[in-house]
Amino acid sequence: MTGQTLSAAFIEEQRKRLLEMQRDVLGSEENTIGAERDREEATGAEAEEYEDDAQKMEQDIANQALRNVNQQRIADIQRALEKIADGTYGFSDESGDPIPIERLKALPEAVVTVQEQSVRDARQ
Repeated sequence: MTGQTLSAAFIEEQRKRLLEMQRDVLGSEENTIGAERDREEATGAEAEEYEDDAQKMEQDIANQALRNVNQQRIADIQRALEKIADGTYGFSDESGDPIPIERLKALPEAVVTVQEQSVRDARQ
């Protein structure tokens, strides 16, 4: 690990942002689950049409995709918080290269460089 030195003030600000993001993501996850429950309660005993089943299936697929994204985001946020705690925040988990400060400002949860993230995304 070479190169950049992040100020203590910057790292503390990032820690606060990450904690806020974590609360927001977890809160949106709870809202999605609550909306699913409300929908099921509202339509529970009613006769259902095939169109209703199709709409429910589409909504379930969309909700699962959102949950998958949220789970990855929460994992990245938690990893970034760990990196702050162990003094490696701002350096890539994969290469150890510095993550540009502009990237950290835009995505405080970034734990790899843009190029490494592109490779990760291509694998998925």
